[in-house]
Amino acid sequence: MPIQRRSINGHQVNPVGLGCMSLSWAYAGRPSEEDGIRLLQHAVDIGYDHFDTARLYGLGHNETQVGIALQGRREKVYLASKMGIFASGEKRGVDCHPDTIRSELEVSLRLLQTDHIDLYYMHRLDRNVPIEESVGAMADLVKEGKIGGIGLSEMSADTLRRAAAVHPIAAMQTEYSPWTRQAEIAVLDACRDLGTAFVAFSPVARGVLANGLSDPSALPDGDIRKAMPRMNAENWPKNFALVQQFNAIAAREGITPAQLSLAWVLARGDHIVTIPGTGKIAHLEENIARWDWEIPANVAAEVDALINQQTVAGHRYGGAILPTIDTEDFD
Repeated sequence: MPIQRRSINGHQVNPVGLGCMSLSWAYAGRPSEEDGIRLLQHAVDIGYDHFDTARLYGLGHNETQVGIALQGRREKVYLASKMGIFASGEKRGVDCHPDTIRSELEVSLRLLQTDHIDLYYMHRLDRNVPIEESVGAMADLVKEGKIGGIGLSEMSADTLRRAAAVHPIAAMQTEYSPWTRQAEIAVLDACRDLGTAFVAFSPVARGVLANGLSDPSALPDGDIRKAMPRMNAENWPKNFALVQQFNAIAAREGITPAQLSLAWVLARGDHIVTIPGTGKIAHLEENIARWDWEIPANVAAEVDALINQQTVAGHRYGGAILPTIDTEDFD
């Protein structure tokens, strides 16, 4: 039976949505302004109905692009944005105080050219503000009709349960792919128990499992992947050997590596949706082309055995980022 549409906060979406960050932030080779808007509009035309952006991405640039692209078609897209991370000048960190949440939302609504954001996330846990206090402020925004549901990003099962005791949590967004498995420790099960959708970002491992990276050392400065431990000179040869075997499985099954990775993620639970990001039309089309293909159990097991927490060399993040992540981690 092919994969069906899935639910976020009672809203049915295609299980493959679009992460919009690549158009404005973190990766090299971003498209021009016009091409980025054209990509977003084409995404709606070919069936994408869930866009994910954030205040952080391009410090407003990404939300502005999404707002322009969705003019006249806003009702076609389940729209998510995030607040809480600041990276502007000397001000860097996390701020999820109630007043900040409200003021950041007003900026997002203006840039997105809408009066309602379907799903609004805390981008990271603010360790200086009780999660109950932040969620309470977001619950007020739900009552006011400015947001449809509350989301959390890169937070632990314990934080999720504390948050859900204040208000139902519509979604938890965390990195998840065959080579990033922290969510399997506790968060996936907690989401299932609470009726919270799990939104997998980087489901093709930042392009690695999409046959999109052969030599990380050649990446230009400013591409965040260049500083990731898995991409360094010591770890990459081991990891690239795994990737080549993964690519061979995809070829044998008659699909692309990206499609295999997405299918593997979606097979981990019917409460999971994915938001692969891209700045290229061809990848946009590729990611959604086989969204309803269900990976055979034996192939999923083969991928599981090949790429997992024990076989991948290096942590997903470097030391400076790790303290900002609340998600459980392996020893």
